[in-house]
Amino acid sequence: MIKNKIVAHYLDGQLFKGITNDFFPGKDSFHLFSRDAQPESKAIELQMRGLKALFFVKEYDGNPDYHEKKDFDPSIPLIGRKIKTLFQDGELMVGTTNGYQPTRTGFFVVPADIKSNNERCFVMTSATQNITLI
Repeated sequence: MIKNKIVAHYLDGQLFKGITNDFFPGKDSFHLFSRDAQPESKAIELQMRGLKALFFVKEYDGNPDYHEKKDFDPSIPLIGRKIKTLFQDGELMVGTTNGYQPTRTGFFVVPADIKSNNERCFVMTSATQNITLI
């Protein structure tokens, strides 16, 4: 069973960190085992409604002193289309996507910066202010 280390970031500022193994973009909810959960703990159910983005991370806390680069390394081949996503809260994410369509609930983005703590991110279209294919 695949266990994805995630940070669920909601529009109201709530953050949930833990592991999920049942996230699917078309579902209304998914389950999360808190990063601090004991082995016998039960998962909590998180709703997609109100979600800003689901960050699939290398480490839960990352490096707070690292500032993610917003440009592409020309020596690394790209998979997908370049995309620039501006969230409603002002956060800018630059990366590549294979599935952006304005009519979909959300889409995956792989960050341009290979040193990013985010391996990929599921962006909720409703949480964005501007999306530009570049």
